Amino acid sequence: MKKEFLVYLGILVLAIIFYFVITEPVTFSPAVSLIIIALIALILIFIFIRTIQGSFVGRRTVFTFVAISVVLPFFMTIEQAIRTSPEVQALYAAVEELKPGAKVLVSFDYDPPSAPELQPMAETFFNLCLERDLNVIIMGLWPQGPQQAELAMQKILDEPEIAAKNLEYGVDYVNLGFQVGNEFVIQRMGDNIASMFQTDYYGTPYDSLPLVRNVRNLSNIDFSFNLSAGYPGTVEWVQVAVDRYGVNLGAGNTAVQAPQMYPYLRAGQLKGLLGGLNGAAEFEKIAGRIGKGTKFMVSQSFSHVIVIAFIIIGNAAYFLGEKRRKQKAAE
Repeated sequence: MKKEFLVYLGILVLAIIFYFVITEPVTFSPAVSLIIIALIALILIFIFIRTIQGSFVGRRTVFTFVAISVVLPFFMTIEQAIRTSPEVQALYAAVEELKPGAKVLVSFDYDPPSAPELQPMAETFFNLCLERDLNVIIMGLWPQGPQQAELAMQKILDEPEIAAKNLEYGVDYVNLGFQVGNEFVIQRMGDNIASMFQTDYYGTPYDSLPLVRNVRNLSNIDFSFNLSAGYPGTVEWVQVAVDRYGVNLGAGNTAVQAPQMYPYLRAGQLKGLLGGLNGAAEFEKIAGRIGKGTKFMVSQSFSHVIVIAFIIIGNAAYFLGEKRRKQKAAE
């Protein structure tokens, strides 16, 4: 069997998957999903055996298998065990304690490249707030943040349980849009929010929106949630909104940024924290809502297993090659 056969097999599998995606959405049953996983495992074992025998696979084979491992889980009916961490439980509990009608400020401080990690958090948070009849006030310190908020909110509003509430823009939720100024915007909001957001995302005057008509500054906000991918973001919200104005703040961060937030969490300056895709999946689990975070987590874990398998195969190839070189040198 030629090594190129594995590449062609992988390409064929991808072609079949994309065909079904384009023509008609498909989800494999649990039994079929397990069979597919077993076949991939057998192929990896075969590659490992061939490697030991001295027949090494090329990089194209590795790339093909990684591509398959990323795409395939989206069409498989498999579940991954997810444990809910204390910081995620703390955020959920903080939202659960809010009474109906409480005003929740959500700042979208990220752009599309960070959406795979942060967008699932936003959707679940919106769903949780609207289910509990909390009033949501949206803003952003990043230019594309309010656009990401619009996408998340529209998706949640289209869900049957939320759609049945007949929520009204400007009364139940509002998007104030983007404002330039980084942490100085937060500082100014501590005294007068309308001075920073004279109109909303659609150009409606601030005082014409019933939801925020009596929201003068951060003291009128019951809870705040920040979705951050960098600067400005959670650090600035802690330093200004929490330290100076006593805002109750929860946060959702990318996996790279999340470790920097734990000192604030331990100090009690953050009421809860969602870190990366894993945090999004945990939040979906505790909220009882299976969304993109859970699905992406399965894909991520599946691809990690494939990468680890090829690391083992690659090490086997290296040491065997080194052994053969020493044998030839000795001869």
